[in-house]
Amino acid sequence: MTTATDATARLAALEPTCALDEALALFDSLPAVRAEDITGRWHGRELGTGHPMDGLLEASGWYGKQFDSVDEVHPLVFRAPSGKLVTVDPRRIPFGLLPRIPEGVVARGRQVMGLSLPALTTRKHRARLRNVEYRGVVTAGMSYDHLPIIDLFRRVDDRTLLGCMDLRDAPPYFFVLEKD
Repeated sequence: MTTATDATARLAALEPTCALDEALALFDSLPAVRAEDITGRWHGRELGTGHPMDGLLEASGWYGKQFDSVDEVHPLVFRAPSGKLVTVDPRRIPFGLLPRIPEGVVARGRQVMGLSLPALTTRKHRARLRNVEYRGVVTAGMSYDHLPIIDLFRRVDDRTLLGCMDLRDAPPYFFVLEKD
């Protein structure tokens, strides 16, 4: 089992980008986390592995996730151009188009997202947490209400989680969450 100090150092060595197999190896070495233990707001950042979504969330102003309870989760929190944090309805984001978005649009993501935010925001919770088995370990998983996506979490240290987005027909997408 990896200690928190070792895990933090291993994650730091992989950031900001690494090979997919390195991210999977780190994820698999980390301890599980219970769904009920991760409530609160978490600030996120991407761990690039060559996934088609790499760079897109951060460029668009993605802030992180907010777990109000196991049944009330805001899966996508963004920082609006005003600086205010807003919650976004994931089903309003065209995930199927993400791999085909030109790099120039990704680079202007924050501006594009800023203009789109009023049409994307919601006050309703759009996901929930459950303890699920993934890669042989029962750990916290966030199930989106309307999309075939589950985000799985492992504990890096007391304030840091490594997340792995499991999206049907796509390689895993990795991100890091730090507790606010």
